[in-house]
Amino acid sequence: MAVELCLLLLLFCGSTISEVQPIYKPPPGTLDFGFVPSKTYDTGAYHEPGSIGILFKIVHAFLYLVQPNSFPQDLIRKVAQQQLGKTQGDYQKPENVVLTLQAIYYEIGFIVSAALGLLFILLLPLVGLCFCMCRCCDNCGGEMHQRQKKNADCQRSCFATFLFVASLIISVGVLCAYAANQHLTNQVRGAKKLVNSNFKDLKIFLNDTPAQIDYLVSQYNTAKDKALSDLNNVGPVLGTRVQEQLGKEVRPALDAALTMAGAIRETKEALENVSVSVEVLQEGTERLHANLTDVKTHLSNTLNDSACNAAQAASTCNIIRNSLSQLNINANFSGLPGVSSQLAKVNDVLKIDLSSLVQKGYAAFNDTPDLVVNQTRNILSAVPYIKSVLESIGSNITTFTKALPVQKILDDLMVYLTQSEAYVQDYFPLVEQYDFYRWLGCLILCCMVVLILVFYYLGLLCGTCGYDKHASPTTRGCISNTGGNFLMAGVGFSFLFSWVLMTVVVLTFVTGGNVEKLVCEPFEDKNLFKVLDTPYLLNQQWKNYLAGILFKNPNVNLTFEKVYSDCKENKGIYTSLHLEYLFNINEFLNISMYTEDVALKIEHIQINLSKIILLDEIGKENLLNFSSSGIDGIDFSAYLTEINKSVTKVDLLSFANDLEARADQLPKGALENALKGHANSIRMIHNQQVVPLEQAMSTLNQSIRLLKKTSSELMVKVKNVISAVNAAQFLINNNASQVIVQETKKYMDTIVGYFEQYTEWVKESIAMEVAACKPIANVIDTAVDIFLCSYITDSVNTFWFGLGGSSMFLIPAIIFAVKLSKYYRRMDTEDVYDDTENGNNGYHKEHLYGIHNPVFTSSVEQW
Repeated sequence: MAVELCLLLLLFCGSTISEVQPIYKPPPGTLDFGFVPSKTYDTGAYHEPGSIGILFKIVHAFLYLVQPNSFPQDLIRKVAQQQLGKTQGDYQKPENVVLTLQAIYYEIGFIVSAALGLLFILLLPLVGLCFCMCRCCDNCGGEMHQRQKKNADCQRSCFATFLFVASLIISVGVLCAYAANQHLTNQVRGAKKLVNSNFKDLKIFLNDTPAQIDYLVSQYNTAKDKALSDLNNVGPVLGTRVQEQLGKEVRPALDAALTMAGAIRETKEALENVSVSVEVLQEGTERLHANLTDVKTHLSNTLNDSACNAAQAASTCNIIRNSLSQLNINANFSGLPGVSSQLAKVNDVLKIDLSSLVQKGYAAFNDTPDLVVNQTRNILSAVPYIKSVLESIGSNITTFTKALPVQKILDDLMVYLTQSEAYVQDYFPLVEQYDFYRWLGCLILCCMVVLILVFYYLGLLCGTCGYDKHASPTTRGCISNTGGNFLMAGVGFSFLFSWVLMTVVVLTFVTGGNVEKLVCEPFEDKNLFKVLDTPYLLNQQWKNYLAGILFKNPNVNLTFEKVYSDCKENKGIYTSLHLEYLFNINEFLNISMYTEDVALKIEHIQINLSKIILLDEIGKENLLNFSSSGIDGIDFSAYLTEINKSVTKVDLLSFANDLEARADQLPKGALENALKGHANSIRMIHNQQVVPLEQAMSTLNQSIRLLKKTSSELMVKVKNVISAVNAAQFLINNNASQVIVQETKKYMDTIVGYFEQYTEWVKESIAMEVAACKPIANVIDTAVDIFLCSYITDSVNTFWFGLGGSSMFLIPAIIFAVKLSKYYRRMDTEDVYDDTENGNNGYHKEHLYGIHNPVFTSSVEQW
């Protein structure tokens, strides 16, 4: 039992670490134990009869008509349990009389059919004897004289047709019988290959089982190596797990603090951009205002020229003069408040590198595995002990498996199997010899029928070909007479052989039909196994016969049907035969003891991670200083109001283009050229001054919006970051031990999980793959379904079906042959009538006028 104890050392670790259950049990890493080595069995326990299968189905349908009753399970159980015939007077008991009547009722189809066959056997020879004696007395058609009838030709044709049809049916029947006879012989000759295939599969079954068991034992190393690998890295593995568990709160807090540090830098850049952009805008708008004023002055002076007073230019000049007021700045940045104070405070905040402080927190937290390793010496001290246990388990498993008498049992079975194979090989030639005798006997029976058919066919051929309708009965030709004699010879052999044929038919019918209905059909639907599994049927002292034979314990629920079904599905013999009653693999792989010392080491873990500082007080104060930097006091609305305005009241490019278009409307001259020059000046002002101002306004817009977003609830955001950091720090300082214990239990569960996988794999492999008992089911199928039912019973049933049909149609063939022979054989006498009385219905002879023609008789009888 050393193996069980060593395995449970690991199994118990996962269940006795602490009274507090882990939050969850993660599935252990999946181990690949490979496939249990197995070979493919050659035997295909299935028989396809081929084209003769159609005849088999017809015979099955006929048997269903004879015996449509279902398999009598209850009747067979009662008959077997009554044990009729053990004492005198058993059959007179009322209950036994009832059983007898039930059996007769079930077999009524076979009884009636057999009775008809016996009647045929008894009566046909007797009828033949009487018929022969009757003909010897010139009766029953024995008189060689034929009465002349008007419908003689019609009768002859009908009798010939009916005899031919009957002969064809007899021919079909004898062909079926011959095919069944030959099929059985062919199958017996080929059975040796199937038998050898079964023996080969049984040998594979016995030879592979030790290798499969050795493979199961060797795969323990897979679980052991994985467990040892994890144990050798217990510090990094366990520390990483602890870090991952704590990191669920620590990392988000540090990430938030690092994000806030980035926000401080972005705020500084935004404030600097605002300060620079406002200064640029203020100076630029002043220069722009001065330049636009100069342009308006020069343009006004040009419009005051006398050329504008001309009738053609007056209206155009007035329009231009009225639009000069649009040449002015629109946005006024001189009144915007400065951000120098906020920028100064943020610069003071940035004197402390908050990002560096947060990175130190990250670095301290990343050292968690090392801290865990240094403070879990009690676990590490148990690792060598666990390793020694794991190392010893492999040798203990090997020792235990060798102690089992598996190899001895397999060796004994192999010896018995070898002897059985030698016995079969020695006696198989004898079986083939006896089968040859059987085949010869059946062939002789078929030849009897063929002989009769030969006479009938020759009679029909000679009679039909040699018949001359113009010839009188006494003058018929030799060929026609020979045909009639052949027909009577066939009749004679029919009487001689029919009772022999029917005797064979009745015997094979009763035997083969009952085997089909009471063995083959219930075997196919497993009702036969249900009868065999009836409690106390095969042994009055045993509830389950098979369990009593195997385990000497008849109370074990082990049935023939279950064993056969499991083996048919190629399950392991351990499951099929319920060998847990001899060797319980669950007990071998499951005991809970001898683990308290390891469990106590894990229960009393004390971990202190207070050395880990996520963010010191300087960093927290730095965050608070940033929240009070005053960026939330900036007048963002004033900035956004001016930013949303355009630089000038009118688009200078549009104004210049419009001015140039109106100049083109004026007469060619100095006025036109002057206005176009002013338009070019306005374009230059736009390109050199307005465009840079618009770019500065865009930068100012982005910076202001960033500051507005950052300042929104800044104090709340900072406090949330500090609270998250404090909560993570509290978890590290006060709850780390609990996290360590939980993660340690999970870690041990993973280690245990490797061996749980191994034990479950062993159980499943033993149940489904090790010593898969498909060959046992194949042997049963080969013996019963193939040999007994498909080879023998189906062939025998088809043989009696064909031979019986031929025998039955001998009766009408005899009648038609006797009737027809009268028309083919040469008669000794005939009827002679006058033509005036009978016209052409009589046979014309030379008339003796005045003298009545006598009827001649012959003393010679032809049979």
